[in-house]
Amino acid sequence: MTALARFLVDSDTPAPADLVVVLAGDLAGNRILTAAGLVRRGLAPGALISGPSGVFGRHESDFAIAYAVSRGYPESYFIAAPNDSRSTVAEAQALLPLIRRLGARRIEIVTNNFHTRRARRVYRRQAPDLDVRVVACDDSAHPFLPENWWLDRENRKTFLIEWMKTFAGALGM
Repeated sequence: MTALARFLVDSDTPAPADLVVVLAGDLAGNRILTAAGLVRRGLAPGALISGPSGVFGRHESDFAIAYAVSRGYPESYFIAAPNDSRSTVAEAQALLPLIRRLGARRIEIVTNNFHTRRARRVYRRQAPDLDVRVVACDDSAHPFLPENWWLDRENRKTFLIEWMKTFAGALGM
């Protein structure tokens, strides 16, 4: 069971990039804070923040950037990318034209550890011209633990949902 969970996790060590790309779907703020830390460390000049619409008629990127600013990061670190995507594939289709307009050739995608393999596959398929790396965000408050995911209810749900999305993607759904 551990091997099945470890398969989902395929993250890189942070490295210099032209742009950090924060994928949507993190309501705890871990992804944007990890990205902000990478920008602060000088690994990229800025971070593109994906933001699907949804809550109170606003985009997730609005909330995420405000959250990072409230944690002491300058707003100048971030580029809002409001969109209406509802999947990683649709999100890539929405973000890649902007990534290319910004002139980025090497990107660091920030997402949760359980989402790293699928995110890498999606972005490499849709953007073979880009050097794509994927970094797992710090999620110490409630991490997905491949070694014992079955002991925690939230980890069990994460495991099942991520595998369903992985199979659906493999089937072209």
